[in-house]
Amino acid sequence: MQTFFSGASRAPVSMVPNPFSWLLRAVGVAIARLGLISESRARRTAELAWPRILTGIGRMSKSAADVAMVGAALGSAAITGVGYAGPFWGAAFSIGGGLAAGTIALVSQRFSADEIADAGQALRSSAALTVAATLPIAVLFYSHPAALIGLLTDRQAEIAFGADYLRVVAFGVPFAGLNLIGSRALIGADDAYTAMVLRGGGALANIGLNGVFIFGLGWGVVGAGLGTVLSNVVVTTAFVVGLSRGRLPAVGAFPMTVSVRGAYWVRDDCWDIVTIGLPVVGRNSVWTLARFPLLAFMSLFGQPVAAAYIIVRRVFGIMNTPGWGFGLAASSLVGQELGQGRESTAAAYGREITLYSVVMYVMFAGVVCAFAGQIVGVFVDSASDPSVPIAVTMVYVAAAAVIPQGIGATVAGALDATGDTRWPFYSRAVGMLGALPLVYLGATTPLGLYGIYLSLFSETCVPAVVNYLRFRSGKWKAISREYRPDAAD
Repeated sequence: MQTFFSGASRAPVSMVPNPFSWLLRAVGVAIARLGLISESRARRTAELAWPRILTGIGRMSKSAADVAMVGAALGSAAITGVGYAGPFWGAAFSIGGGLAAGTIALVSQRFSADEIADAGQALRSSAALTVAATLPIAVLFYSHPAALIGLLTDRQAEIAFGADYLRVVAFGVPFAGLNLIGSRALIGADDAYTAMVLRGGGALANIGLNGVFIFGLGWGVVGAGLGTVLSNVVVTTAFVVGLSRGRLPAVGAFPMTVSVRGAYWVRDDCWDIVTIGLPVVGRNSVWTLARFPLLAFMSLFGQPVAAAYIIVRRVFGIMNTPGWGFGLAASSLVGQELGQGRESTAAAYGREITLYSVVMYVMFAGVVCAFAGQIVGVFVDSASDPSVPIAVTMVYVAAAAVIPQGIGATVAGALDATGDTRWPFYSRAVGMLGALPLVYLGATTPLGLYGIYLSLFSETCVPAVVNYLRFRSGKWKAISREYRPDAAD
């Protein structure tokens, strides 16, 4: 069966009634009326961004629900145990997300250039690379969970909780990577809505399964892990069925149909995916790898501070969801313009989407600040818990620190579409290398909690400055020409 893009029979995403999409478009139009961005580009950006932002909110809420539910059922030791397992689970997203950057770059450029068969081939090659890269990680997590968690803490209760959780979620690692590949392929083909329905639905199913497994069956952290695995398996199955058949019951038509019988290894495509994606894997891994010493240093502060930090990281993740939408919208739209050879329009999209995202980050951060106490209360049942006041203060600091993230994440998305993925990796590495000693100094000197506060700004401000200056330099234009469809002729 030939790989092809078909006209979707559903109504356009902009026609789907949704209060959040209306709000996002209204904000974009308001910025456009001030003469800061193009209204037509703002509307197109909003159509791609809002489904991904809602997906991010759903998935980050799922991550927060894992922590909140095990905390309510088992206490703060379970919160820190699951939190210590988080960096290991994040490895799947570091690899899958990196390879998916290559997927969206190739699919978006080939989609806009009407190079139909090549887009499907890129998707198959991405899937094969992802499975090959994540299976060894899954085996390691299953076989040595206690030893891995023990690298971060010596408190036995936390090790036990973290190991139980990690042993179960190991089975979901390859599926989590494949979900990212499928999602990015659809977004590159101008369909963020279907990706949102599948991945957002998976996140909601995960929360429901957690409730049954943790509270109904009393399976604790094992139940939380099992809910994560099952929801990822279901979403992967939905992507495979939908992409291979061109539609999915209750979801509708997909923008492309991809035969599962085609080749999974085409050297040129695999090489392009790896060369584009490897720096992104590195960029994602910077945070994943940094979390290991970061949490080990956090353990030196004691359990109340460690638990507060883990809670705040979940809140930070929700505030960071505009970057999910605007970063991927930038990747898709910049890539599509480059596929048509329109470099100046691609540059305009990069600049304007960045400004748009910063406005949304400020709005999200403001809402979180207004309800900081209530948000922390969702994770910790007792107001007398010593982690509560620490967490509330950290939320305020995180709300300020997340705003530069709007610049760094969105510009990184634009650069991903061009193939210029090294500088976002460098900036992320430098930002995290600055954050780690600040946390350690906070734990071992009178700097105290201020070390944690400063580390949050280090990890967001450095990428914001470096990525913006790199995009402004325009050097990505020459790099992008190496990956455009006509470069393969």
